[in-house]
Amino acid sequence: MTKKKKIIILFAIIATLCLLLIGGQTFSKYMTEVRGVGTATVAKWDFKVNGSSEEVQTINLASTADIDSVRNNKIAPGTYGMFEINIDARGADVGINYKVQFLNETNLPPNMIFTYDNKNYNSLSELGEAVEGTIYASEGEKERTILILWEWLYQVGDNETEIAENDRIQTEYAKSNLDYSFDVLVTGTQILPQN
Repeated sequence: MTKKKKIIILFAIIATLCLLLIGGQTFSKYMTEVRGVGTATVAKWDFKVNGSSEEVQTINLASTADIDSVRNNKIAPGTYGMFEINIDARGADVGINYKVQFLNETNLPPNMIFTYDNKNYNSLSELGEAVEGTIYASEGEKERTILILWEWLYQVGDNETEIAENDRIQTEYAKSNLDYSFDVLVTGTQILPQN
């Protein structure tokens, strides 16, 4: 290949590159990028029971009794008392449905009754079906106090025979079932937001 041919080929390559650079600009499009940031503040969730968001403290019926005639902080027929479950949604930015349940109730004393909202229940498990409510996000007062009264009836029956039979049942119970226990489960669930 001669020197002249080499110069012509080199000139042709340079000319092609120049045309591509100049011609490529005519086919460009307008483009602008605008960047922004999206934000949303998430509603706060805060649900407490008896001051705790982890675990409900132990409810000891004997420590809630109004009578001091039984030794060693225990209960017996004729004792009575009350306990509270305090629900606190003051720190929540959403409405809350709450439900109180009493689970795993064992060794329920005979003739024990529980009262909530002026209604009597024969067990805490039965009572748990009735204890529920709603705390709306717009409410000023976002606390609820669930007051539960209990009483272990002393003598039950309409006549001497029934009273004697109930006394026998309670005496047999007291000989073998010394640990009445139950679990408390309080559930708070966010209400679906509505217009």
